[in-house]
Amino acid sequence: MAYKHLFSPLKIGSVEVPNRIALMPMGNCSPRMMNPDGSYTKDGADYYIERAKGGTGLIITGLVCLPPGGEVPGFGRLPSIMNDPASYTEHMKYLADGVHKYGSKVFVMISALSGRSGAPGDVAPSALPNVWDPSGIQREMTVEEIHQYVEWFAIGAKAAKDAGIDGVEIHAVHEGYLLDQFTISAFNKRTDEYGGSLENRLRFPTEIVQAIKAKCGKDFPVSLRYSVKSYTKAFNRGAVPGESFEEFGRDYEESKKVARMLQDAGYDMLDCDNGTFDAWYWPHPPVYMPKALHLEDVAFIKKVVDIPVICAGRFDDPDLAEQSIAKGKIDMMGMGRPLLADADLANKFRDGRLDDVRPCIACHFGCLARIFQFDEEKKVAKDISCALNPRCGMENHYNIQKADVKKKIAIVGGGITGMEAARVCALRGHEVDLYEKKDVLGGVFIAAAAFDFKEDDRRLLAWYRKQVKDAGVSVRLNTEFKPEDKAGYDEVIVATGAKEKKLSFPGSDQPNVRYAVDVLLDQNIQDQNVVIIGAGLTGCELAYDLARKNKKVTLVEACPTILNVEGLAAPNYNCLVDLMEYYKVDILKNSHVVKYEDGKAYIETVTYNEPNIRGRARTQNLPGIHRTVKPVEADTVIVSVGYTPDQALYEAVKGDHVHLIGDAALPANLLRSIWSAYLLCLNI
Repeated sequence: MAYKHLFSPLKIGSVEVPNRIALMPMGNCSPRMMNPDGSYTKDGADYYIERAKGGTGLIITGLVCLPPGGEVPGFGRLPSIMNDPASYTEHMKYLADGVHKYGSKVFVMISALSGRSGAPGDVAPSALPNVWDPSGIQREMTVEEIHQYVEWFAIGAKAAKDAGIDGVEIHAVHEGYLLDQFTISAFNKRTDEYGGSLENRLRFPTEIVQAIKAKCGKDFPVSLRYSVKSYTKAFNRGAVPGESFEEFGRDYEESKKVARMLQDAGYDMLDCDNGTFDAWYWPHPPVYMPKALHLEDVAFIKKVVDIPVICAGRFDDPDLAEQSIAKGKIDMMGMGRPLLADADLANKFRDGRLDDVRPCIACHFGCLARIFQFDEEKKVAKDISCALNPRCGMENHYNIQKADVKKKIAIVGGGITGMEAARVCALRGHEVDLYEKKDVLGGVFIAAAAFDFKEDDRRLLAWYRKQVKDAGVSVRLNTEFKPEDKAGYDEVIVATGAKEKKLSFPGSDQPNVRYAVDVLLDQNIQDQNVVIIGAGLTGCELAYDLARKNKKVTLVEACPTILNVEGLAAPNYNCLVDLMEYYKVDILKNSHVVKYEDGKAYIETVTYNEPNIRGRARTQNLPGIHRTVKPVEADTVIVSVGYTPDQALYEAVKGDHVHLIGDAALPANLLRSIWSAYLLCLNI
């Protein structure tokens, strides 16, 4: 076996886990997947069981809250064990039995909820500003409420144990949630036995584990979600990688003491990463954060405790995990989103089929962003899923099955959407021809994947090319589909993508005015001063990339806000904004380039002194509007103002059995493109 340490067993307290791969806890509270008593429905349980079937050694579920009637922004009123502990126990037996069927173990994360990151007016260790609305103040939790929470934790753990669950994970001295706020002096200003000294600040999580052990027995494993370091500069201010700053939260020196004290209190494992809600991109690292970014911090904590530690955070490299476990730096490899993208990931690691692993690209569109979205049609919160894997969370519904009637299908366009359609159709038994005008599959995603920090995007391209080949798709490169070719097929799927929007202004025809796709493919900006028009995702990523390469970047956006991207998750937004600030990108909102002349971009900025006229046409000379035009040095101007659907072929061939998908239908994020292909092709 290539990974003998990664696939060796591990004892967590009295429980032996078959390998060192763990599914990290992720929010999963939608009504379709969770019952009001906090247990999982069949769909919710099967989502976890699928990952046990895929070889994951330890399943740690997403949080279930204890306070009845608790609310979290974006989720609304959450299910709670305390609504009916007996019902919870009965319903959770299906999950426990299903995970055990595949030899895996399952821990349930139980939560005190959010403190200052909860609903405005919720409890916190002290009077603290709310994360989402800093003008609102969370009230200080009473001692009686703390004792009630401790009792709830014990009751919740016993309900889980009685269902056959192998252990619980306490949520959390981690990520700036309620228990974390109690442990950090910047958040905890109490003067009673739960504040002041470090021992007092740790009293709440200490009493929780002691109460659980008293009710469930000392051999029942209790893990703790733990942030080694806060990486926080102030309220609602995170630190970016490499930044020199004074730690506002938990630093390394205190973390050593905290970890040892938590071990001595009775915790059987520390499930580790970093960050707080004020630095939310550390526990939810987007693509701009380094791979395995928490590894050395977790290894630092491993030196001071004797209990197992898990390391999570963009950590999907089995070779690195094998080496780290062999050297004693960590005990388990924790993965969240990679196991959403590919439920069979662990088995593929074990079998050495790394090229068949569908990689997570750290986009957060289907996982974190989605669970905070509201389904207007069903009037409920959306389910957790994955942008790249529509079957995630739909294991009972979105399975690829052989078609009743085999058809001959043409798919036009070899981008991600076209390759997904070709893959699914071929797996269903259809005869598939994939047409691509260029000499390589990938479409505009090749340009999107060109940044050096998007190695996982390039892995995704390689994965798609291999899956298309392995599925038996006939790939026709350098071949244009003609309208008359339609007659040879039962179905035609048009996935011709989109074209970049063009801008016209005086000087826009100069060679130094370039477009984003060209720049991304060329990666050759020698000039020092760069103006980027358009602060969508591509424009901001270009700004960050060029600024960190020591270019002087000015980013020009016509709207009053930047990154107006459907489904963009808060960690991705905040991280990119903070990185642009750190690298000194000059961002001009309500602005546009009026001309480019003599190496200068002339930029008009509109200031609205009266908020009620913000949406009025900029051409109107209304009172309260102030316009300024300033020249900005611009050796290169890059235009990145979005895309328009390429529907020329579709218009020529549309009719019965012709389908339009992906950006060719509507330019959108990767989730919408892949899902449009997958869901269409499940039914052809």
